[in-house]
Parts: sequence; structure tokens; C-alpha cells
Amino acid sequence: MSETNAPVKLPLGAKDIAAILPHRYPFLLLDRVIAFEPAKRVIALKNVTINEPFFQGHFPGHPVMPGVLIIEAMAQAAGVLIKLSVPHDAAKSVVFYLVRVDKARFNRAIVPGDQLRLEVEHKRSMRNMSQFCGRAFVGDQLAAEAEILCAEVAS
Repeated sequence: MSETNAPVKLPLGAKDIAAILPHRYPFLLLDRVIAFEPAKRVIALKNVTINEPFFQGHFPGHPVMPGVLIIEAMAQAAGVLIKLSVPHDAAKSVVFYLVRVDKARFNRAIVPGDQLRLEVEHKRSMRNMSQFCGRAFVGDQLAAEAEILCAEVAS
């Protein structure tokens, strides 16, 4: 039996996102979804706080959010986009894996107190994979960008 996707009421908070994605603390990296166009794009927020566990070692005295986690946050936003856009079989458990990152660029350090605005656009789908273009902003500054490929895998 396929589940139907009801209209999305924005914003989506942390509990709503946790109902969509399998990630949990400390690896759920999205706090809010503020915009959504089915099968096209999503805009999500990540509030970066000094309490993030990765800041203990990256780097002591000069906390910087690891670039791989910025990319992971983009991939999680892409997962929200796909899960909200495409009806999925409720009886079948699926997970979306990040399988490729291309053209990654980091333009500024992300530090405690920043709010990341993650803008992810769906580019194309092929078989069980989808390609996305992700950008992370702090205010109006582009902080990072990448093309990512995610694959849907039965779990």
C-alpha cells in the first residue's frame, strides 16, 4: 500500500524532520524546513551552536564546522525533498545514501552562532538515484556548495 503525500505545512520543525529522516542526535543536522517545492527544491536551516559535539576536537580554541558535515546537511535536506515529493511504500523501509560529491567548494568557515541556510535543488533522477545542487549560506554569503548524488536503498 502506497502512502500519499499530504500537502506540506511549513515550517517543519525538528520533530517533523525526525519523522521524515532516519538520522538522530547528534547526526540530525537540520533544525527547520522553511520552503519546499515538490520535486524541485527545499530550503532548510541549521543553527550552529557551541554545544555541537564536533567542536570539541575541530578545533579546540578555534571551533569550525567540518566541511563534510556541511555536505551531509545538504544531503539530509535532499532526503527531505525526495521523501516529501515522492510517495513511498509505507511497508518498505528505504534509506537514502550519499554516494557522490562533486564540485565541492568552501568559501567561509562556519562557526558557533552562525545559521546555515541550506538551499538544495533537484537536478535529475535516474533509476534509484537523484542528483542535487546544494548551497549553504550564512546570511547572504555563500559559505559552501556542492553537487551531490544520493541513492535510494532498501534497508
